[in-house]
Amino acid sequence: VCVEMADAAARLRKQLESSSFEPKHYVKQLSQQSDGDRDLQEHRQKIQSLADETAQNLKKNVYKNYRQFIETAKEISYLESEMYQLSHILTEQKSIMESITQVLLSADRDGAAKEMQVAFPKETEEYKQRTLTTLLEKVEGCKNILETPGRYLVYNGDLTEYDVDNMSLIQRVHAFLMNDCLLVATWLPNRRGAVRYKYNSLYDLDSLAIVNVKDNPPMKDMFKILMFPESRIFQAENAKIKKEWLEILDETKKNRALSERLKEDPPCSPASPVTSHNPFEDDEEEIIEEAVDLNAEWIQELPEDLDVCIAQRDFEGAVDLLDKFNEYLKDKPLTQHVKELKSKVEERVRQLTEVLVFELSPDRSLRGGPKATRRAVSQLIRLGQSTKACELFLKNRAAAVQTAIRQLRIEGATLLYIHKLCNVFFTGLLETAKEFEMDFAGINGCYSAFVVWSRSAMKMFVDAFSTQVFDSKESLSTAAECVKVAKEHCRHLSEIGLDLTFVLHSLLVKDIKAALHSCKEIIIEATKHRNSEEMWRKMNLMTPGALGKLKDEMRSCGVSNFDQYTGDACWVNLSYTIVAFTKQLMVFLEEGLKLYFPELHMVLLEGLREIILVAVQHVDYSLRCEQEPEKKAFIRQNASFLYETVLPVVEKRFEEGVGKPAKQLQDLRNGSRLLRVNPESTMSVV
Repeated sequence: VCVEMADAAARLRKQLESSSFEPKHYVKQLSQQSDGDRDLQEHRQKIQSLADETAQNLKKNVYKNYRQFIETAKEISYLESEMYQLSHILTEQKSIMESITQVLLSADRDGAAKEMQVAFPKETEEYKQRTLTTLLEKVEGCKNILETPGRYLVYNGDLTEYDVDNMSLIQRVHAFLMNDCLLVATWLPNRRGAVRYKYNSLYDLDSLAIVNVKDNPPMKDMFKILMFPESRIFQAENAKIKKEWLEILDETKKNRALSERLKEDPPCSPASPVTSHNPFEDDEEEIIEEAVDLNAEWIQELPEDLDVCIAQRDFEGAVDLLDKFNEYLKDKPLTQHVKELKSKVEERVRQLTEVLVFELSPDRSLRGGPKATRRAVSQLIRLGQSTKACELFLKNRAAAVQTAIRQLRIEGATLLYIHKLCNVFFTGLLETAKEFEMDFAGINGCYSAFVVWSRSAMKMFVDAFSTQVFDSKESLSTAAECVKVAKEHCRHLSEIGLDLTFVLHSLLVKDIKAALHSCKEIIIEATKHRNSEEMWRKMNLMTPGALGKLKDEMRSCGVSNFDQYTGDACWVNLSYTIVAFTKQLMVFLEEGLKLYFPELHMVLLEGLREIILVAVQHVDYSLRCEQEPEKKAFIRQNASFLYETVLPVVEKRFEEGVGKPAKQLQDLRNGSRLLRVNPESTMSVV
């Protein structure tokens, strides 16, 4: 038997996995071949078991792939760390070799320069200046660039600029590299004459950093120029020109730094010693150098260490290094070397901020809940960007709330769906509030933003709530139960200091008013219909059980003295119309009290008054029109029940639920507006 069941399951699996499988044809054939409901139930169980088995296998594969992904990520992180270390070692070796080369060639350069100056004084500088002037005549809006003395052209060429974020083409440019700056000019395609370019931007070489961009076809032959707080990407015509740009830019920056250093500390020849008029100058320079010691190993390696921390997602370590660096330079003078180091560090701060912002973006996975954002939020706050951290945190949680509501499965039973909706929304809101209080403790300026966010989140909840409860035309009792559930969850939130009950009321008041009005109209129409068929006869419930059930219903409505209106056997000395009206009125009152809040006071009160008026007007009209003494006495007995029993119960229950008496209902019962209209009516003495 087991073998046969296994074969049957295998055949069924093969049939369902077939590429030519058609569900409609399969269901039609199955319904034709089945003997009855039992056969279909068995087949359904087989398909369900296959679905469970498939889901289990899929889950195992997901777990297996996830473990492999974690192991691979660890290996990649380890290899990336080694590559950074190797890059750092190579950079140090290159720097040492360049220093040795400069020392060996410095003597030859000085000699050659002296000979050149003797043979061709100022010819080289004049030629370079003339070349720069000729080229800049083609650029619109850069006449003032030639005003700086000693500035000359080093290199120039056409480049193509791309967007840093999405690598889309922006424009063609022409770059002019001078000995102290870099000029970028945009190409004018429709311009004729000598002027072919327009001034775009000018960057000082001291505040510039050049980064090689790895080729990623079709994007290749690119390099990046970093200028805090922005960056630009350019593409050369080919790999050779790109290499020339990188080498010449690097060499020009070094020459610029060397010339600045020589200006600050000019060499003193033995023949003409420099004498200082300030006897304390040497001591002051030594004090400054001692105060700002940038030769420490951890400071020299700080930019590379920050790159490693960012790549390895060690955000805490990166911020710790930044705090240590800022603390070290807090009281130190701002020298040129400190400025250069700070510019490098600030570029890493920008990169770290971008990574943390991406961590908090709604595009990331939202399954971790509010706690998953704690790491990025805390580091942004430490970087002094609490406002941005608050904004991103709340955007992340808003997307999470919206996703949770959207993914919630809509059940057939409205109350069941509302229970799930309230659990999902208010639990998420509570967790968000606790996490917010933990992350932003002491930052009072962010709490107002959280209150505004809570209101917008409540708006999302109410939209989903109203769509399911009010737009689907549910009964008033169902709507009252759903609103009661939402109010209870709001009450739990108020325990942590977040009271959103008023917000819930203000967002629901329109829908609740419409629901009360609709229910009132239904009751009035039903009462009018029963009144039109009124025969003014006693009720005969036929069985004691039915009579007992009616007594229980009346007691639950608050009518405790209903026994005095019951007669012998199963008779009730009241009209069916009055009894049905009483039950509908009390149900409307109870459901209205569940929905009650101050903005609905007059709506509920006027609804009760209009419903009661329909009944009392009918009783009054019947008393005036009826001529038979027996029926008139029966109508008077129903009027007595309505005025002396039902209306006082309504007034008392309304006052208990609302907290203040209903004067309009009291006036109605006392006959101030109805019973004195017809003084001859027998109801005037009731």
